[in-house]
Amino acid sequence: MMLAAKFESGLTYDSFLGAFATDEQKNRWRAIHEQVSLTDEQRNLLSGFVRDMKVMVLAGAWCGDCVNQCPIFDHFAMAADTIDVRYFDRDEHADLGEILSTCGAQRVPSVLFLSEDHHVCGRYGDRTLAKYRDMAATQLGTACPSGIATVETSLLLQVTQEWLNEFERIQLMLRMSARLRQLHHD
Repeated sequence: MMLAAKFESGLTYDSFLGAFATDEQKNRWRAIHEQVSLTDEQRNLLSGFVRDMKVMVLAGAWCGDCVNQCPIFDHFAMAADTIDVRYFDRDEHADLGEILSTCGAQRVPSVLFLSEDHHVCGRYGDRTLAKYRDMAATQLGTACPSGIATVETSLLLQVTQEWLNEFERIQLMLRMSARLRQLHHD
């Protein structure tokens, strides 16, 4: 797959919701977006990113896990000019879903991190460790979150920090890359 062309075909956060979400789904996404808040320390960290990061998010507007996590990425992108996030509907982009398949399935959200020149740097998703721990503690069987119920604030804070840790890890990978340091003369 030509990642540069694929990335460019992705949608912004608002465009993705406009194209794929029902009014009810948009309301769920909006409610979580309003609950996400970054601390001053988190905003300072993000604003200090110097390498451009391209972030491809495979998602579904209908997906509760996407409702609860994708708004976090939008906050990150607003806090850092170097983060460019593009969203891809899982059902419309089966080719990307195949690449990001996790545990034998097209799980969402799944994130593919790219360098400024479209080299793969990492992938992450479908849920963070805090979310899996919460699920293990509260569920006996399999379940798929609907995004209808509100997210517990402390869990949302943990999930936000865990995603931020991954964004920072990729940023540091890009910052320490000998190839990119030579390209940027730093």
